[in-house]
Amino acid sequence: MRAAVLHETGQDKLEVLDDVEAVGFGPGKVRIRVRATGLCHSDVSAMSGVLPQPAPFVPGHEGAGEIVEVGDGVAGLAPGDRVLLCWLPACGACPSCRRGQPHLCLAGFMNAGTPNFARPGGDVFGFAGTGTFAEEVVVDAGCAVPIPDDVPFDIAALIGCGVTTGLGAAINTAQVQAGSSVAVIGCGGVGISAIQGSRLQGAAEIVAVDPVASRREAALRFGATEAVAPDGLADAKQRVTAGEGFDYVFEVVGRSQTARTAYETTRRGGTLCVVGAGAMDDHLQLTMFELFFDEKRILPSLYGGGDVLRSYERAIALWRAGRIDLESLITHRVPLAGINDALAQMRSGEALRTCVEI
Repeated sequence: MRAAVLHETGQDKLEVLDDVEAVGFGPGKVRIRVRATGLCHSDVSAMSGVLPQPAPFVPGHEGAGEIVEVGDGVAGLAPGDRVLLCWLPACGACPSCRRGQPHLCLAGFMNAGTPNFARPGGDVFGFAGTGTFAEEVVVDAGCAVPIPDDVPFDIAALIGCGVTTGLGAAINTAQVQAGSSVAVIGCGGVGISAIQGSRLQGAAEIVAVDPVASRREAALRFGATEAVAPDGLADAKQRVTAGEGFDYVFEVVGRSQTARTAYETTRRGGTLCVVGAGAMDDHLQLTMFELFFDEKRILPSLYGGGDVLRSYERAIALWRAGRIDLESLITHRVPLAGINDALAQMRSGEALRTCVEI
């Protein structure tokens, strides 16, 4: 079986090998033939070591495909079912699940430490317990979420992470209010989805902030009312909010420097929503006085901050109704053999989302 493998953390390229085997199949598991997967910035962050992940590993966590085989004890799934992969499945029994916060369930994270691939040289992990840059993957049955027949694999893959994360940040976490002002810092696939979510919620002004001109142009097509480079944010704050600051600012980069800028761009009493996945040693500095005096809400948003299964259903319904545009998020397509081209497209900012067709 073919899969793209990162041999050591810190390497910037993947090697596509044909001697990889998806392992771990058994009770409670399903084997999935991956058909499409998106390249998410979190994959690149794991490759560089910003996000913790044992190596060697197969990146990819935003995928969709068909079930090939189901293990004993699996109910509601059968060979041939079309599914998207949920990289953070809820167990339904832990304290987080019981209190209605299934997106904070840690059961899925435990899978990241168990190898689900192997090759002659030894064990290979799957990023976030999945590893969708492969022709097949074996995962817990809870990771396989059935999708309707009218949802293409490439669209389903995007819903599996980036779309759910961005939409959910605006709808579930920040709960953007109609008529409000919004700034979104970082306009890749997740940032564009946050823009679409803010538009759905009725935001009056949505300022997209990104250093890449093509991404700024795309943000306008997806609902931003204006788009500026980072050095134009201060001027936009002055023009749009009379210098007060935005009601909502989404940080979708995952860096303390950007988060600090986002905080300063948020009005007193406003909301800073942190969506970007950052490093464990990158510290955001705030004074105790400004926390008290400004009364700004700082809301981290993990995977859209809500019940992901309900979020998937909502995204599909909105897409069907033409309320959100998911097709245009896919700006590039490559075969698995071209995965390093996809990485270059992401690192340069050329792509919103590259679909890897497997």
